[in-house]
Amino acid sequence: MSKDETGKAAGPARDNPWIFRTYAGHSTAKASNALYRTNLSRGQTGLSIAFDLPTQTGYDSDHVLARGEVGKVGVPVSHIGDMRALFEGIPMEQMNTSMTINATAAWLLALYIAVADEHGADRKKLQGTVQNDIIKEYLSRGTYVFPPEPSMRLITDIVSYTYREVPKWNPTNVCSYHLQEAGATPVQELAFALATAQAVLDRLKASGQVPEKDFPQVVGRISFFVNAGVRFITEIAKMRAFVDLWDEICRDRYGVEDAKLRRFRYGVQVNSLGLTEQQPENNVYRILLEMLAVTLSKNARARAVQLPAWNEALGLPRPWDQQWSLRAQQILAYETDLLEYGDIFDGSKAMDAKVEALKAEAREELARIEEMGGAVAAVDSAYMKERLVESNSARLEEIEAGRQVVVGVNRYVETAPSPLSTGAGSIHVVDAGVEAEQVAALEAWRAARDNEAVEAALADLRRAAKEGRNIMEPSIVCAKAGVTTGEWGTALRQIFGEYRAPTGVSRAARNAPGDLDPVRAMVDAVSSKLGRRLKFLVGKPGLDGHSNGAEQVAVRARDCGMDVVYDGIRLTPEQIVKSAQEGDVHVVGLSILSGSHVPLVEDVMKRMREAGLSDIPVVVGGIIPADDEEKLRAAGVAAIYTPKDFQITDIMAEVVRLVDYNTDEAA
Repeated sequence: MSKDETGKAAGPARDNPWIFRTYAGHSTAKASNALYRTNLSRGQTGLSIAFDLPTQTGYDSDHVLARGEVGKVGVPVSHIGDMRALFEGIPMEQMNTSMTINATAAWLLALYIAVADEHGADRKKLQGTVQNDIIKEYLSRGTYVFPPEPSMRLITDIVSYTYREVPKWNPTNVCSYHLQEAGATPVQELAFALATAQAVLDRLKASGQVPEKDFPQVVGRISFFVNAGVRFITEIAKMRAFVDLWDEICRDRYGVEDAKLRRFRYGVQVNSLGLTEQQPENNVYRILLEMLAVTLSKNARARAVQLPAWNEALGLPRPWDQQWSLRAQQILAYETDLLEYGDIFDGSKAMDAKVEALKAEAREELARIEEMGGAVAAVDSAYMKERLVESNSARLEEIEAGRQVVVGVNRYVETAPSPLSTGAGSIHVVDAGVEAEQVAALEAWRAARDNEAVEAALADLRRAAKEGRNIMEPSIVCAKAGVTTGEWGTALRQIFGEYRAPTGVSRAARNAPGDLDPVRAMVDAVSSKLGRRLKFLVGKPGLDGHSNGAEQVAVRARDCGMDVVYDGIRLTPEQIVKSAQEGDVHVVGLSILSGSHVPLVEDVMKRMREAGLSDIPVVVGGIIPADDEEKLRAAGVAAIYTPKDFQITDIMAEVVRLVDYNTDEAA
């Protein structure tokens, strides 16, 4: 033990805490800037930017698919003017900025660099991360745009560009977070993420953009973004397994000799999948336990932590809710003695055994993926997606059967009314006028810029894409010329094309555990009345790519004996109604988690009436506040399901009864 300046015995030396972040952004760039500056003043030490879905998928705010989505799940950034407003008064050279962006990562990074140039910042001092993991978008989150090969090329371009020009930047953040949200087991999370990292590095090496002698430095800039669930002993073991396996891959596969460059560098957002709408105050304890999973083990400690708010299962959190999550991090870092000791799990027989078991299974899964040709091939074949859908089905079945206890959901459901989640203003609601304001500002931007410079910049961008040149400098030129997000996306769509990933929902019905026989009998009886098999269309309107709920509904409907139409994500209301008409379906289910449910559902209902389909019942699922439920029912929706409705088989029975009632009414 050391002594301080007075000669008294000092306590153990403290490690520096991780970077404190909250994932934030909404409405407009100006409003989000005010939120960021407030959070920084309260002790947040880095930014984590949420972009809205049009920005994430390369559309402008006035595109047909952007309707209802502008500013809902993040901030709209349509051009350099929005990025300027987003960082007004924020010292970019001193900030550590994480941007959750994937398909359009090259564009948002180009905008960021262009604004940093305007600030007079030294590019070589910029610190931060673009998530830039397209593989998991095909598997779980759905904000992909281009096919896998050109998407991987864009990632390679960003990695090779930043290594030269922005060397402190993390150019890709291999993201297992959304894999767990989609139902991944710890082994799948380990294997699928590591397979993705290998795919990126293998392509980077083959591209020849990085000299062999510098390749270890590039490997050292690869970072990860992980999830931590409530089974925190298993999660600690998973993180220790990540550390060991990544060290092994860097050393044996890529020949990295410097141990510092083999470090598993990761940030984390703890699990949102397990947050409950019922008794949401219990989520505080879940979030705390999940935070311990990525901080207790010093040798596997996160470099940055962001926590969800306790009420995210109800809707958008307020600034106060985000502050509450930030305070949890600060209390752990500054009030406890956590940072004063070495790794408290070293030498633990129980922990060592769990880590070794996870590593052994993950190596087996990695070998299977390698035999298929790697992560991209495992996406194209639907292997990884189907495994995730199966794992999520098994998880939900355990909860429904009560074998996996969720307090307040399937056990200890009695509760007093919560004063925290009732009354006006209990969640943040994006102003209905935000979209119109953003569209008007976008039109004014287009009218005021130098359109000849825009066209010249876009022409060079297309040439670079076609010729195989690195996309980053042409993108920065586009940013400075005033090109919009939609124009950048359209230019690359013209060269690379678009893509629809496999849904992971196979046609073959399973004999799922649990008692499906009564519902199957109901389906058979109603099908007999109809003269053909009951047909259920599951649709995802808008840009929301979180398809887990839609997939599970489609799987359970299939297992109950219905004919199911599910064409995946990102459909317009017009396409859904056309599919319902051409498919001659008996019921339509809409799944929306982005907060755009009111305008999108109202549009679908209007088009259903115009197409003469008003007799077909429509049901809706998503994170839907009570006030919005009334609006949806007024629009003609027959039933509404939110996260509290976790018994999917019961939902299937209700859907069959709706069709049966309509059949009797029509008779």
